[in-house]
Amino acid sequence: MSDELTAVVVGGSGFTGGELLRILSEHPHIEVVQATSRQYENRTIGSVHPNLRDSELRFQDPSDLASADLLFAATPHGVSMGQIDAFFDAADTVVDLSADFRLETVDQYEEWYDGHDSPAYLDRAQYALPELYREELPGAELIASGGCNATVTILGLYPLVESGLLDNVENVVVDVKVGSSEGGAGGGAASSHPERSGIVRPYAPTGHRHVAEIEQTLDLSVAFTAHAVDMIRGAAATCHVFPGQPVRTKELWSAYRDVYEDEPFMGLAAGGRGVYRYPEPKVLAGTNRCDVGFEVDPSNRRLVVFSALDNMMKGAAGQAVHATNIALGLEETAGLEFPGMHPVGAP
Repeated sequence: MSDELTAVVVGGSGFTGGELLRILSEHPHIEVVQATSRQYENRTIGSVHPNLRDSELRFQDPSDLASADLLFAATPHGVSMGQIDAFFDAADTVVDLSADFRLETVDQYEEWYDGHDSPAYLDRAQYALPELYREELPGAELIASGGCNATVTILGLYPLVESGLLDNVENVVVDVKVGSSEGGAGGGAASSHPERSGIVRPYAPTGHRHVAEIEQTLDLSVAFTAHAVDMIRGAAATCHVFPGQPVRTKELWSAYRDVYEDEPFMGLAAGGRGVYRYPEPKVLAGTNRCDVGFEVDPSNRRLVVFSALDNMMKGAAGQAVHATNIALGLEETAGLEFPGMHPVGAP
């Protein structure tokens, strides 16, 4: 393998596409040779993403894809499944950041989305989340980056599943708060600043599509609600777990340390001292980190699990690059070592 790989970013003008371009601009082994956008064709990258004004690239129409080693697709749901043949004509490895290849079966897409246009590719896709699928990622040719709400929930609950603490679970209730960037650059009125300011708005009380990913990955039924809140970046999950037997705090520490102690992008924040005693999206803005924490409520036989991340990084572009690094045998932290900032303004 060459020391430097080439990459195309399809949908590079969106928020997640911009994060991909930012990460890859500092990646030691990947060079972006093309970024596409119909809306901004011939415009410079920096005219849309002002933090990337040093880039010499201009957006090109996606109908004329350059040949490259990698193709990252940061497009809305439904685009990649319709263009997947063209993507593989252009590149050896395709990394999709939409929901098009996250689920395993056509029946799931019939239930949760609007069916699937390229079902033959579902068996070829590998879900991207490295903390769970590190061993399956090497050599993967179609990588499906997880949804941000699914990712923050899965990473919060996974150690409980692995340790067996959920074997006799009676109920799991998940409440996720997300920032406006989840709606994308064209998010419409619901994501506009005047409408978003100061709100805690339920927007998916039931039936959120990311539930399919959570239940597929954890083999666990969850009651899931999502709220839109007044922040730009971030997703924070509060999971209420009601196990069938008492669980001690010591058992929780063991469960989470056993799974995440050696993970480069996972942190534990469970009480302690200071202002940020539990996972908080604000301090994770711009990073590929996910923080998790927990508390035991013995009076109600309840475990409260907290997890937080930057929805555009660990919940999208950062996760995709992390998985790509592993798939291609690169140092898995390459391009992703930004540690965040403190103090920082609202994410």
